[in-house]
Amino acid sequence: MSVSLRPATADDLAAVGALHYRSRLDAYRDIIPETALAAISPEMMGAWWTERWGWERETHLLTVAERDGDLAGFSYVGPYEQDEDEPGLGELYAIHLDPAEVGRGVGRLLMVDALATLRRAGWARAALWVLAGNARARRFYERGGWATDGVERDDTVGTAVTRMVRYTRSL
Repeated sequence: MSVSLRPATADDLAAVGALHYRSRLDAYRDIIPETALAAISPEMMGAWWTERWGWERETHLLTVAERDGDLAGFSYVGPYEQDEDEPGLGELYAIHLDPAEVGRGVGRLLMVDALATLRRAGWARAALWVLAGNARARRFYERGGWATDGVERDDTVGTAVTRMVRYTRSL
C-alpha cells in the first residue's frame, strides 16, 4: 500500500472538497460545534476549492496524496498574505487527511513535501495557522519543527468564530 504525491488538477477539486469536509468534521469535532461545521457541505467545499484554485494556481500549489489510487490527503502552500511586512515568508495553508489516514504517515509526507516546495520557491521561513484548541495538530506541527511565535487571530471555521495561533519555522 504505497502513497504517492502529485500536483492537483482541476479534476481533483471536488474530491479535495469532500475530503476537506470529512477531515474538518473529524479533527474539529471536540473544538467546534458540529452544526457550525456541517453548515458547509462537501459540495460547497469543492466549489470553494474550485474557485480558490482558479484564482491562485499560478502562485500556490495544491498537492494531493494518494494511497493505491484513492485520495488520502492534501496540502496547500503559497506566499504568506496576512502581513506584507514579513518578506521572505511562505505559508503552509493546509494539510488535511482522510480520517482513516490519520497516524499512517501521510501527513508527515505532505509536510516534508510542503516545506521543500516552500524552500524551492525561495522563502527563508514558513508560517501556518492552527486552531488554538487543536492539540493533535499542534503536536504534529511541533514534532515537525514548528513553534508558536505569539501571533494570534480570530477566524471562522464553518459558522464558528475560533481562535487561531501562528506557527513559524526556518526553511
